[in-house]
Amino acid sequence: MLPYGRQSIDAGDVEAVVAALGSDWLTTGPRVARFEADIETVTGAPAVTVTNGTTALHAAYAAAGIGSGDEVVTTPMTFVATASTAAMLGARVVFADVEDETANIDPAAVETLVTERTRAVTAVDYAGHPAEYDALRKITERAGAVLIGDAAHAIGSTYHGRPVGTLADLTTFSFFPTKNLTTAEGGAVASTRPDLLERARTFRSVGMVKGAGKLRRPDEGGWFYEVHEFGLNYRLPDVLCALGSSQLRRLAAFKARRGHLTARYDELLADVPGLRLPTQRAGVDPMRHLYPVRVLDGRRREVYERMHAAGIGVQVNYIPVYWHPVFEDLGYRRGMCPVAETFYAEELSLPLFPDLSDSDQDRVVGTLRGILGS
Repeated sequence: MLPYGRQSIDAGDVEAVVAALGSDWLTTGPRVARFEADIETVTGAPAVTVTNGTTALHAAYAAAGIGSGDEVVTTPMTFVATASTAAMLGARVVFADVEDETANIDPAAVETLVTERTRAVTAVDYAGHPAEYDALRKITERAGAVLIGDAAHAIGSTYHGRPVGTLADLTTFSFFPTKNLTTAEGGAVASTRPDLLERARTFRSVGMVKGAGKLRRPDEGGWFYEVHEFGLNYRLPDVLCALGSSQLRRLAAFKARRGHLTARYDELLADVPGLRLPTQRAGVDPMRHLYPVRVLDGRRREVYERMHAAGIGVQVNYIPVYWHPVFEDLGYRRGMCPVAETFYAEELSLPLFPDLSDSDQDRVVGTLRGILGS
């Protein structure tokens, strides 16, 4: 089965991990700080590493002070964690519809949903294409809310010359194997606001604080620490950070390869009837995580099943979040975001990863063309 996404591991990655295993540090050591500094060079903002993309979101919402009675406006066209981690902190999640062109959250829809209880607006850079952060920033500033970017798909992308990581108050990343780089499991929170970054750092370390100026009782001894607010152990180990730093050195090559494959799909599928290809807006330089086509005329399920039968692992990204029973049981109903639901009914992600060969891509294209009668 040809997968829709796959990690790319080379000898340098293996050497980095082996070196970490032979060092004095397996958990929180010097490679954590090194990887966080490496992330900053790409994202343009200081970063805190965490155990995965879901815990990155949880830490970001905790850093923003999200709690009971707050509202968080976000998109339904995402993995459930973008919403569930806010709900777990007691917030009411409000779903805004998406843009038909990009499947990113629609700023016009967000503006109609913001209330005095809105504490955060969370955008998702769907498929690696950054959301309209300038428009969202104006909305959150008027509302006194925090702007959060779920950039699980988008490390390496830029928006009007600015790297993803500098566009929101808090930006989260995922380093799952299918993402743009991997630490096996892993994630990060980046922020240009030192106060929010420090809150995220403390939260991911069980809420522990040490050091002069932070302790209520500073004279207890060198061993002493305090917990002022509850946190969780979301620390990414040194071994996985070693892999992350090695992967980041290849990020430009990953982006170039993904761009090459995207351009080939654009060219090879341009004339296929019943198929709508993804678009790219002016001023955006995306790190394409997905290649999401739209299969028209109600044939998406047929195409999905026939592609799988042919050994090609296409995927659907994503089920609208509020369709999940956990949200249905809270009173959310289908039909809330019609653009997102139409997109879901048609979306199919074709294989896209750096080690995908041109010949395997030709096989994907040929099979899809054959199914759609082109």
